[in-house]
Amino acid sequence: MAGRINDDDVKAVRDAVPIDAVVSDYLQLRSAGGGNLKGLCPFHDEKSPSFQVSPSKGLFHCFGCQEGGDTIAFVMKIDHLSFSETVERLAAKAGITLRYEEGGYNPASQRGERTRLVEAHKIAAEFYADQLSGPEAETGRKFLAERGFDQAAAEHFGVGYSPVGWDHLTRFLRGKGFTDKELLLSGLSQDGRRGPIDRFRGRLMWPIRDISGEVVGFGARKLREDDNGPKYLNTPETSIYKKSQVLYGVDLAKKDIAKASRAVVVEGYTDVMACHLAGVTTAIATCGTAFGGDHIKILRRLLMDNGSARVIFTFDGDAAGQKAALRAFEDDQKFAAETYIAIAPEGMDPCELRLAKGDEAVQDLVQPRTPLFEFAIRQIVSRYDLETPAGRAAALDEAAPIVARIKNGSSQHEVAVQLAGILGILDTQFVVKRVAQMARWARDRGGRGPAPSPERRSQQSRSYGAPAPQGATGPALNLRSPAHRTERELLKLALQRPELVSPAFDAYGEDEFTAPPYAAVRRAIEDAGGAEQGLESAPEYLARVREAAPDDAVRAMVTELAVEVFHGKTIDEVYAGQQLVQVRLRAVDRRVRDVTSTLTRLGTQSDPDHYAAVQKELWVLQQYGQSLRNGGAAAL
Repeated sequence: MAGRINDDDVKAVRDAVPIDAVVSDYLQLRSAGGGNLKGLCPFHDEKSPSFQVSPSKGLFHCFGCQEGGDTIAFVMKIDHLSFSETVERLAAKAGITLRYEEGGYNPASQRGERTRLVEAHKIAAEFYADQLSGPEAETGRKFLAERGFDQAAAEHFGVGYSPVGWDHLTRFLRGKGFTDKELLLSGLSQDGRRGPIDRFRGRLMWPIRDISGEVVGFGARKLREDDNGPKYLNTPETSIYKKSQVLYGVDLAKKDIAKASRAVVVEGYTDVMACHLAGVTTAIATCGTAFGGDHIKILRRLLMDNGSARVIFTFDGDAAGQKAALRAFEDDQKFAAETYIAIAPEGMDPCELRLAKGDEAVQDLVQPRTPLFEFAIRQIVSRYDLETPAGRAAALDEAAPIVARIKNGSSQHEVAVQLAGILGILDTQFVVKRVAQMARWARDRGGRGPAPSPERRSQQSRSYGAPAPQGATGPALNLRSPAHRTERELLKLALQRPELVSPAFDAYGEDEFTAPPYAAVRRAIEDAGGAEQGLESAPEYLARVREAAPDDAVRAMVTELAVEVFHGKTIDEVYAGQQLVQVRLRAVDRRVRDVTSTLTRLGTQSDPDHYAAVQKELWVLQQYGQSLRNGGAAAL
């Protein structure tokens, strides 16, 4: 049985790997103020960024879906890993050697399955790359050279060669300690008559990496005439490789995609290589499947749904390419980015174009050309006989919904006018009104107007004790209540800026926080040793507070408060003192009301000593309240 990873090593991993560096492998982050960063949440669909990262605290939190936690929690969630697998992956990235308790360290048995499969792919990629220089791989090198790729290009993209024999890689990986079960699970080997054999034999190999840069699969191109397999053979679906969720080249392109707010979608591995070598470093491709919804999610996170972002599809000019373009348009509304299609002259793909006309031709090809909606319209209209009234009417029926889906209202009107001209319909206004009507129907069926901002959405979902949205784990709170707002600010200070509220905060009781979730957070801070613990190491302090939380809901609230931006403009001792005073003063005023009510119930006929004691308590409370009002934080 796998041993437990040493706690000190887990802490070392958590401290060594900055959370913003890890998150940036999956989405684009921008400044959110106060040292925080923001981006589109990778765990739910959203139009505006509600996902925040606090590098100084090592935490993330989404104010939309309430997911949150530290670096380890993020990787566990986004890559569907176990705790140990996540720690092992991050430890490898940080160069930390882990120690395992309960029986010592046994690499073969104690690493998680995903870690083992990824390691097998990494070793396989190195094995294939080494084989490319051998005599048997001459056909592979010739294939690359004929397409304009030299040795440096092959090394840059990690291209390799799989030997013709039955089990060269299988035997090599066995020698590295991998079991037959692991080789079959990885998809690198398959069952043969006498045990596992290599899945890929005598083929040119492209390593397929996920967005973080880890090899999770391979694309293999047939080279020999006696190979009866398909032209391209990909890794089968495995626990680490889902073809609908990977984009070839995204590990190389992600930074430039985010920086330029532009992505170029091509059809094959050699097209990606040609584009990158020609200077179009935002090119990516699907891996043996159509461009779909999961691919869009990856690009949206990189593009940040910037309205000025552009996605250019460079499908082939043949019928299959046109069909792929129309399929891509079906998902167009999932982008905030503008979508275009670029088709090279004579139907060449980017690789062929680079060979025939050079790098500049490739660069020119991917300059935004025809909007995808316009291409879709022309493809639809071409199927009808526009010489007849019936043909024009049928073309309008199919094309009008396409125009109605154009995001920009003024563009929609302009294209509707163009559609009337393409169809030869003289009554332009009829077409414009038809399109506008369909657009209204679409909005009425599927929309409720523009999505509110994350802050507004959070307020709406929690105002006046309304339940949180389905799937949210954050407790319902009344953010319109001045008391709740102040309590929230004070807890944020205790978690984010403990030096401003210590040691006064640690003297506050749970009963001074009127919202039960806030009282629970206060208790978690106390159980973690108090806010004074945060004066030494913020990440370690926050980790202790999260561990002290009694359940996931309170843990999520701790994370949320630890990354949320303060409402005040200047966060200093004066601001902190105001929050301390307001929370304490409201608690005192509540106690004054309770004691006054007690005196009224007791009346003058009650025990004189008891009555006098209650009177004295009321007087002390009233004097303390007055001191707080007059002296502020100095009276605490």
